[in-house]
Amino acid sequence: MSGLRKGYVRPLDLRQGRVDMTHGSGGRAMAQLIEELFTSRLGNAYLGQGNDAAVLPMPPGRLVMSTDAHVVSPLFFPGGDIGCLAVHGTINDVAVMGATPLYLAASFILEEGFPLGDLARIVDSMARAASAADVPMVTGDTKVVEEGKGDGVYITTTGVGVVAAGQDYAGDRARPGDRIIVSGSIGEHGMAIMAQRESIGFAGTIVSDTAALHGLIAAMRASGTTIRVLRDPTRGGVATTLNEIARQSGVGMMLQESALPVQAEVAAACEFLGFDPLYVANEGKLLAIVAPEDADSLLAAMRAHPLGQRAAVIGSVHPDPQHFVQMTTAFGGRRIVDWLTGEQLPRIC
Repeated sequence: MSGLRKGYVRPLDLRQGRVDMTHGSGGRAMAQLIEELFTSRLGNAYLGQGNDAAVLPMPPGRLVMSTDAHVVSPLFFPGGDIGCLAVHGTINDVAVMGATPLYLAASFILEEGFPLGDLARIVDSMARAASAADVPMVTGDTKVVEEGKGDGVYITTTGVGVVAAGQDYAGDRARPGDRIIVSGSIGEHGMAIMAQRESIGFAGTIVSDTAALHGLIAAMRASGTTIRVLRDPTRGGVATTLNEIARQSGVGMMLQESALPVQAEVAAACEFLGFDPLYVANEGKLLAIVAPEDADSLLAAMRAHPLGQRAAVIGSVHPDPQHFVQMTTAFGGRRIVDWLTGEQLPRIC
């Protein structure tokens, strides 16, 4: 598709142009869209092969792969957009398995009539995020659906990485006595989306925490501590993620409400809207379950990294045949932190 000659067709109008059905037809218009809007921004040696699939070198280790579809609404929000979110989310899903992310692939579903300028803005954001993370976009696909049958743009990203021997962070490895650490304040992504979606103004702007976490995880691995489980608490938030781990590992958990890091603006927004920060999505935070003797060392390593400066121990693992996640409240009582029922915030990622 790199064979389009300059001047052979009129360049894409990124100021007023819109996606039309010919951009998904497989013909010249589609080739032009791919070359001028996608390849020019995301280009690298692998994408430049121009084949139906990328041929990639693979270093030694076990293969890790994850895929994720992104349907966030609105597409642009404080702190990010669907483009960087798609890159960060997939990198993080690979990284929390202990893997080094290597490659990304992306599939775009575009709605007829979507502004080409907005599409370029999204792809630019993806390019910046992939470049900053040093994880190239090596292949992709584009489809166009009729107007009214989509919502602007949906993006599916797939990530591939490798994990070395001994780096096993599966959800069934938590043990009684282990400590639960969160890498920073929770709930920012979900509340940033909600405030933007509903045009709600709060005292301070809430900014999404979307970020690639593999650098933080590399620093954690380098600390030499015994990390049992890593997970990024996205949809369903910290509460749902910990319930998943408790069930997988066959244990219970006890959280301390006073230890939970929550920004004042997020706490106020949640109170105003009737949400619990524990169930609100995050896109740049992780949960770590670590052997008790290593909790302080791991916490220090996390706080030395820019993405872990507000890391905190928020609870511990204990025996419980019911696999309950509970919390000691700020008033000294206890409550069950149950699974999320329904979807608290739809279209959040």
